[in-house]
Amino acid sequence: MQAWNDYQGKNKERFLDELLELLRIPSVSARREHKEDMMKCAEAVQRRLLEAGAGKAEIYTTDGHPVVYAEKITDPAAPTVLVYGHYDVQPADPLELWKSGPFEPVIKDGKIFARGACDDKGQFYMHVKALETLVNTNTLTTNIKFIIEGEEEVGSPNLAKFVESHTELLASDVILISDTAMISMDTPSIDIGVRGLSYIEVEVTGPNRDLHSGVYGGAVANPITILTQMIASCHDANNHISIPGFYDDVLEASPEERKLMAKAPFDEKAYEEDLGVKALWGEKGYTTNERTGIRHTLELNGIWGGYTGEGAKTVLPAKAHAKISARLVPNQSSKVITEKLLKYFKDIAPAGVTVKAEEHHGGEPYITPIDSPGYKAAAKAIETTFGKAPIPVRGGGSIPICALFEKALGVKIVFMGFGLDSDNLHSPNEKFDLFNYYKGIETIPYFHKYFAEKFEI
Repeated sequence: MQAWNDYQGKNKERFLDELLELLRIPSVSARREHKEDMMKCAEAVQRRLLEAGAGKAEIYTTDGHPVVYAEKITDPAAPTVLVYGHYDVQPADPLELWKSGPFEPVIKDGKIFARGACDDKGQFYMHVKALETLVNTNTLTTNIKFIIEGEEEVGSPNLAKFVESHTELLASDVILISDTAMISMDTPSIDIGVRGLSYIEVEVTGPNRDLHSGVYGGAVANPITILTQMIASCHDANNHISIPGFYDDVLEASPEERKLMAKAPFDEKAYEEDLGVKALWGEKGYTTNERTGIRHTLELNGIWGGYTGEGAKTVLPAKAHAKISARLVPNQSSKVITEKLLKYFKDIAPAGVTVKAEEHHGGEPYITPIDSPGYKAAAKAIETTFGKAPIPVRGGGSIPICALFEKALGVKIVFMGFGLDSDNLHSPNEKFDLFNYYKGIETIPYFHKYFAEKFEI
């Protein structure tokens, strides 16, 4: 629509400046020292929503970090779209691998480099600017609500309580989330699902103190050795997960879905070069795209113990630790899988060590039906601005709150992300292409237009 293009073109630089301002706030939910930054960021989001045309925007306190809620109600009879996003970001570590300050956004080669640029400040802010576009061109045909939380990166521990106690406030006809990726800007796609998550921490304890490895080595079990052996036992020779009962409830992807996924262009050599690896690794019998989308995984996310400082220290450590996560597919329960993981590590502990295994957080897998009005509106919107129909794919990440949203609010979720898998999410030098940012702002208004016309789609 020309009016939208004109408005967005006139305000292009301001749209970018506002995002950069948001990216400068170190809203790291996992770190206590950033508590004030979290509130500062919530207040900034509230202010921008009001400036964009929201009828009201409020900050709700939780037992953790605050939730920002906003709405623009045009007509009670019109369909209502609930936009979900998060303003919290991952820790920036390791800092030495960043080419610029993680909270000092830099634009280089048409890309914004900063923590949160894509995950998820840049992506949810596209919706704020889409709202502004619709309001200022007097073309808003839906009601729009926003719920922007501050704890997604730590598993959304307090959002369930908020949603369940505010179902009337959040009542809507569809939930729209931009926290996913496309195959590329040349090959647009829509995630039709995300994987679930089970996240645990394991602690192995041996002797009652660190020991001299020359005096006690060979006689006392080394917790690091034992822990690494335990972790290695989680996969067999085909990289199949060997946890008893792990696959019991798995809903396998159909041959038709695998054929559809195979249509997505994929250059394995370019993939390897981008990652700096000489070969890929994964479960035998599946392609790379299948391994990262429709298959479950078990990954070691961190391991530590003993002496890691400068120089040498011949120590047999008293403890070793690991953080481990599993990505889950439809029909798998994060609660069930977590229980199996905790039991497995306790059961296989050899004599001479004790094992403590604890849950961190989890979330359920989610699938969006491609025949839903919301999916059809998203597909038509993307086809309008990209000039080609999007390919439906499954995302490899997790958004723990999805299953709760559907259960509590009784509506379907549509994923409409404009990031790329190469955007270094959770890694140093996270980025978001300017083209993608502006393309999202251009496309999202069409979703609202087509969703309002849902019975004509």
